[in-house]
Amino acid sequence: MKRTKIKIDTEMFPYDISAFLKGADIYDSSCSKESRVYYIDKGKGYYLKEAASGFLNSESLMHGYFHSLGLTSSVVMYMNTKNRDYLITEKVSGEDCTDKNYLSRPGKLCDVLAENLRMLHNRSTEGCPVTDRGDSYVKAVLRGYSSGKYENDLFEGMWEFSSYDEAWKAAKEGMDCIEKNTLIHGDYCLPNIMLDNWQFSGFVDLISAGIADRHIDILWGIWTLKYNLGTDRYTERFIDAYGRELIDINKLRYIAAMEMFGI
Repeated sequence: MKRTKIKIDTEMFPYDISAFLKGADIYDSSCSKESRVYYIDKGKGYYLKEAASGFLNSESLMHGYFHSLGLTSSVVMYMNTKNRDYLITEKVSGEDCTDKNYLSRPGKLCDVLAENLRMLHNRSTEGCPVTDRGDSYVKAVLRGYSSGKYENDLFEGMWEFSSYDEAWKAAKEGMDCIEKNTLIHGDYCLPNIMLDNWQFSGFVDLISAGIADRHIDILWGIWTLKYNLGTDRYTERFIDAYGRELIDINKLRYIAAMEMFGI
């Protein structure tokens, strides 16, 4: 995870946030246009995420829930103001899966990625604070379609469609078969899985987590291996390591089409 040391005026934050930052070295660790992420170098380390008002509410709830399951660090503070949201969490130990030491052993990385995903999906959904992730996922697809959004090259070489109409037909079929019975991460990519010397230490970036269809995570697990390793040779290995009997290959194609409209 990249970190660039910066100088900021801590007084521009609300008082409680400013007080927490005081005296610490601050690093920019942002990788998304929707939010700004700072690494706070004090104690064991913390992350501060800043976004539009209300944007981080779901993530704060799911981060706390994942922590209760032993799947991530604790939430230190969530603050909602009229204009901004702030979320401070403890640093998860280790490095994310894009670290060169993990990428240098792609077969092992593939297996670890699949096994940790199966572990997550085997968890009970009891007490999950975000139970409608499947519904909001479908709504995002419909919003994207209505606004003319269509990224036809999103899964180039993986899941492709000969035309816009064919992709939308597959997306509509996907919306009809989305299940809402599994605890998912929602953005299951290598930068969001933390390992400490190959041992799982936690998930991060839980803004899309909740109860939905396991195939959403499976699709992104397959995609991230191809994207980060530059090859699709680990696709079948990932599917086998996760459990081929639990995967509907046709549904992956439907969800790929949905992502083209709704991401």
